[in-house]
Formats: sequence, C-alpha cells, structure tokens
Amino acid sequence: MILNVSAVVFFGVALAILVRRRQANGFTACVAVVFGFLLAFSSAAPAVHGILAAALTALAPTR
Repeated sequence: MILNVSAVVFFGVALAILVRRRQANGFTACVAVVFGFLLAFSSAAPAVHGILAAALTALAPTR
C-alpha cells in the first residue's frame, strides 16, 4: 500500500509539472494513464468518484 501511495504522489507531481509546462505529447498521455490507473486502485478512489459524481450532477442540464 505504501508503494502505491508513493507511486500515486510521484505520477501526480510529474503530471502536474508536465501540464504546467504545457508539454502535451505521448509521454504526458502515458503519465496521465498510469496516474489514473494507480489512483483508481488507491484508497482515495471512492472520494474522487464522489467528487466527480457531484460535479457532473451540478453541471448536468436540468429538464
């Protein structure tokens, strides 16, 4: 579990740096995919899912 959290932090920081420097290439996409997979298997996944669900509910057009 500690290795997973360290990897999530590492890839999150790497992704933030790449996005901040506006380097959008294949490597940045690979880092984003790895970060997403690691985040999905971490203990933060339910919280992230709840935040995204709430944001989508708030942004969804009402009928």
